[in-house]
Amino acid sequence: MKAEIEAWFKAFQDNLCNALETCDGGATFKEDVWQHQESGGGRSRIIENGKVLEKGGVNFSAVSGSLPDKAAAALLLPDNHFFATGVSVVMHPHSPMVPITHMNVRYFEAGNGMAWFGGGIDLTPIYVDTAQAKAFHEALKVVCDKHNVTYYPEFKDWADNYFYIPHRQETRGVGGIFFDRLQETAEISIRDRFNFVKDVALAFAPVYTRIINENRDLSFNEAQKQWQYLRRGRYVEFNLVNDRGTKFGLETNGRTESILMSLPPQASWIYNFKTEENSPEATTLQYLKKGIDWVKA
Repeated sequence: MKAEIEAWFKAFQDNLCNALETCDGGATFKEDVWQHQESGGGRSRIIENGKVLEKGGVNFSAVSGSLPDKAAAALLLPDNHFFATGVSVVMHPHSPMVPITHMNVRYFEAGNGMAWFGGGIDLTPIYVDTAQAKAFHEALKVVCDKHNVTYYPEFKDWADNYFYIPHRQETRGVGGIFFDRLQETAEISIRDRFNFVKDVALAFAPVYTRIINENRDLSFNEAQKQWQYLRRGRYVEFNLVNDRGTKFGLETNGRTESILMSLPPQASWIYNFKTEENSPEATTLQYLKKGIDWVKA
């Protein structure tokens, strides 16, 4: 199925870029086509300085070759040969009132034919809007329930644990869903897995553009902008210290510019920063923890 999956991901990149350009209304994606050092390559598409989106990327890749021994061992592979394809998305808006978001869908196939899907969507508000967090999770639950009622609670907990910054003891944002190594089983075919992954991908644009349109005209001040830079700093910390995808890409000699497109254009770190008691910033920190049942909130 890998040719079919690759073609679908490539078309999805096109459609998603169109949807985000339409929503932004001020900038278009610039494409950077690249070749993998062994076989295959990708299309990195970056949007910058739009009306809403300060920096964002929608990257497609389909590559194959031999993994370094360390990477193959980490994936518990019987040999080093692999094929991987997917689409990775990160959006950093200008406004601190519009959340950062991430989405990834991917397919991996080992040399012996072992294959699986992975991916997920999560939301990183600078200021948590509980109603929007609830609607975001409700939309993801609808997608999951369509395929298997166990998916949402399982993948929501997985996201809580994955998008967690241990050295800060806080989650990156309000979570979402995360899944990996979804293989064929006696009950679930690999095509069933693919259909689920497609629906996850297709849910992203409607969910995120709705949040953009609800928040894009909200006013903000310089203090709120500085808080945004601090929260972006946390995003950088997670991506460089904790994110397995970043580590895997760099360890396998992936394309550095495409891997690090997830980082914001500006971020800041202030020594021992403390929020004011009962401030909107302090309230947001209270929601950056595992185990919140957003659907029932």
